[in-house]
Amino acid sequence: MTAAAHAPATAAAPRWLGEFVLLAALWGASFLFMRLGAAEFGPLPTAGLRVALATLFLWPLLLRHGQWPALRRHWRPVLLGGVINSAIPFALYAWAVMHIATGLTSILNATVPLFGALVAWVWLGDRITRLRWLGLGLGFVGVALLAWRAPAGAGFKTAHAAWAMAACLLASLCYAVAASFARRHLQGVPPLVTATGSQLGATLGLAVPAIWFWPAQMPGPRAWAAVVAIAVLCTGIAYILYFRLIARAGPSRALAVTFLAPVFALLYGALFLGEAVTPWMLGCGVVIICGTVLSTGLLGAGSGSPSARR
Repeated sequence: MTAAAHAPATAAAPRWLGEFVLLAALWGASFLFMRLGAAEFGPLPTAGLRVALATLFLWPLLLRHGQWPALRRHWRPVLLGGVINSAIPFALYAWAVMHIATGLTSILNATVPLFGALVAWVWLGDRITRLRWLGLGLGFVGVALLAWRAPAGAGFKTAHAAWAMAACLLASLCYAVAASFARRHLQGVPPLVTATGSQLGATLGLAVPAIWFWPAQMPGPRAWAAVVAIAVLCTGIAYILYFRLIARAGPSRALAVTFLAPVFALLYGALFLGEAVTPWMLGCGVVIICGTVLSTGLLGAGSGSPSARR
């Protein structure tokens, strides 16, 4: 990329930096809102409502920008991508936050780029340098250390905690697969079309499970407010901010939001849920983030991907 191509992002640095921090704050809050919503709705209805309300929020924007014909042309891969990138991981995270601390969940979510690099290597033939292999190894060592010591720490809440950690890692793998799927099948599709169509696909995929597991007792106002917040703020508006950030600051900087979001998630969990933050969790989180920075090539000329969504 030429110096001229970098000039707009540099000139607009104060503006995109504010959006960068705001996006990290929104995605960090998604774990808190999932916890509050799932406590009364249950995991599947929480995930189903999240994507359904996000679709309702994004759909008028799609029509306003005249992008319905593009969605109609690409509806099959867009809807399928939504199942992989939203329906499955949102449901997994909504279940996980009921068994482990939201801060711990957000740290595990930071492994998305690690899985993304591996999936792109296997599926798309992306080259992985020695430095990136070192980052992958370092990142997964951090995950292993977190799993080894966390059962005795504040990150674990129930006997299902180990399965909850596995659910988080499976969700991260889904994001990674969805990123390579998008590179293979959704090149050239407008971002608003991908965002709206993926939420529609996730809504269709979760409709029956969400209805089947709908709670017998109507959830209270706090749970409804949490679900609306995660749908509108952490999904609808966050998607818009994310794609704006890619355009203004570049994909590598946009990807780095994944590293800042756990800071907000840990803060929200401590302030609003009384969750303890142990030094071991913080240390493992630093190891995971350092490994991710190396594995994604952010220290060099690496490129980001839209796989780090929450």
